[in-house]
Amino acid sequence: MEIGRFAFLRHPLGYLGATYDDHLRLIGKRVLDFLSIELFSLGVTAEALRAIIGSKSAILFCSNGDG
Repeated sequence: MEIGRFAFLRHPLGYLGATYDDHLRLIGKRVLDFLSIELFSLGVTAEALRAIIGSKSAILFCSNGDG
C-alpha cells in the first residue's frame, strides 16, 4: 500500500459513499426546483395582474363610452 503525499486529505473512515459530484448534483436539483417554483409563481402573478388590468380597462371603456 503506497501512501501519497496527500494522504492527510483522506477521510479517516474511508469512502462514505457520497462524492463531491453527488453533493453538487443534489444542490443543483434543489436550486433548479426552487427556480422552477419561483418562475411559475411569477407567471401566475403576472397572469392575474393582466386579468385585473384587463377587467378594469373594460370597465373604464364601458363607463366612458356612455358619456
